[in-house]
Amino acid sequence: MAMDKNLNELLKWSIENSTPSDPSAPESTGPRTTLNPEALAAIMGAPSDAELMQASMAAITSTDPEVTLESKLTAFDNLEQLVESLDNANLLSKLGLWTPLLELLGHEEDQLRLMAAWCVGTAVQNNAPSQERLVALGGVEKLVGMALGERLPMEKRTGAGDETTEESVVDNREETKDVRRKAVYALSSAVRNYQPALDVAAKELRKRGEDVQEGIDATDMDAVNELINGLKNKVVNA
Repeated sequence: MAMDKNLNELLKWSIENSTPSDPSAPESTGPRTTLNPEALAAIMGAPSDAELMQASMAAITSTDPEVTLESKLTAFDNLEQLVESLDNANLLSKLGLWTPLLELLGHEEDQLRLMAAWCVGTAVQNNAPSQERLVALGGVEKLVGMALGERLPMEKRTGAGDETTEESVVDNREETKDVRRKAVYALSSAVRNYQPALDVAAKELRKRGEDVQEGIDATDMDAVNELINGLKNKVVNA
């Protein structure tokens, strides 16, 4: 169906932009069809954003020794830029990319953990469907732990997409300050204007001994800022 739609758009565009067979015929002054990115990709043979996102994650999670850390960071940077679009951020769920993205929060490489938190924060910003997926997959609890200095366990998956089983390898080292800052950024994006995420974050912080008031409203930016600034100060003073 998507291909048919793109073909229809291409046809309309080509008709509107073709030279009339009768030179004396008046030129149409009606609105012209604008090609969407998918239609342009069909013309140019370029990969779609969905394909680029899948390719980026494949590179990031590759175990091929020829795929360098620098290459993985470049792929992560590309993925983060792609999910700045709300439509692309919501593709993370459809493509089964949320689970591997959250697993990367426990990667052994500091820079990949940082990029994972950054990517999560970008994907959920002002985006209720992505905020919902983060909550559903336990991502808020992970971010709270990271923000407080905990190194997440490395996880190994069996299965595909978001339907997986996991094995964890515990790491007792403390999280780095840079990664903690990105975790706080991701939490800030996750809890704003989305009550379920804020409720989970507040509960998780209390479980870890933090003094968090009851009943914070996710739409009360002053209250949310107070919570997030408190976490930022903990990172600075660590």
